[in-house]
Amino acid sequence: MGDAEAGKKIFAQKCAQCHTVDKGGKHKTGPNLRGSFGQTGQVPGFSYSNANTNKGIIWGEETLMEYLENPKKHIPGTKMIFASLKKKIEREDLIQYLKWATSS
Repeated sequence: MGDAEAGKKIFAQKCAQCHTVDKGGKHKTGPNLRGSFGQTGQVPGFSYSNANTNKGIIWGEETLMEYLENPKKHIPGTKMIFASLKKKIEREDLIQYLKWATSS
């Protein structure tokens, strides 16, 4: 499921403006995503919306597929301004990249 190289390009085009994945990378408008896969996504030092904090999501393939399709529907009240990735293949590619790029 998904192609990490294609996902890297999607990340650069659609995500890198707000997020980083580098170990020790700084937060931007959104949090550094390093180590977030398989975690609740509460990265120290980033101010999350109450909606994100209270949702208690474990970020994995299934939750990311739903979230990236429509973030505001999946977590009403989220601060994330990204509209969505409508194409399933793009979401699959991005998720494969994030699994690789954010691993500790």
